[in-house]
Amino acid sequence: MPEAPFPRSEPTPSPANKQRAQGNRRIAIAAFGTVVGMVGLSFAAVPLYAAFCKATGYNGTVQTGGPAAPGAVERQVTVRFNATTHPSLPWQFEAAQKAMPVHLGESGLAFYRAANRADRPVEGVATYNVTPEVVGKYFHKTACFCFDAQTLQPGQSVEMPVSFWVDPEMAKDPETRDIRTITLSYTFFRTLADAERTGALASAGPHVGRMAEPPTATR
Repeated sequence: MPEAPFPRSEPTPSPANKQRAQGNRRIAIAAFGTVVGMVGLSFAAVPLYAAFCKATGYNGTVQTGGPAAPGAVERQVTVRFNATTHPSLPWQFEAAQKAMPVHLGESGLAFYRAANRADRPVEGVATYNVTPEVVGKYFHKTACFCFDAQTLQPGQSVEMPVSFWVDPEMAKDPETRDIRTITLSYTFFRTLADAERTGALASAGPHVGRMAEPPTATR
């Protein structure tokens, strides 16, 4: 009967081999991190996404855009979404959803879509209003594409988020407690000067950031 072979002992890795293995692990981890980072940058390349994250706390970013929703109560309202584009702006602009039900005090997230039909970069700015107007003081937006001017490259299409909530105090106000439908309307202009000439600024909601001063449009 042949003798059973002696079990082979694994060679002890040399210090150089240990360092090489550790180096390979670090390279693999770095490569994985680069891929993840590139995927993230493909979204973050759109300034709107970065602004949205900063304002809402989405993806772990600290919220700075406004007060947070206090929490849902039983009462619901329907929020409708309108979209209009001024003739001077070569964009297609529309609401991604016609309406959605939300509880008072609950954070809602809606989307608009915009596409630049020109063969050059074009900047646009949005005005907004809420109807019935008496509800305006109870409608809070924690993130909105209307906070800053937006520039779209030739042929570029983007989804534009708006995060909002409706104050439960609305149900206690005799002027608003019977209202069941709120309409949020946006109009995109080439410049704020265009908006002012149409009278849109007179009924527009307050704006922050770059919207405080008329932006320079790309012509």
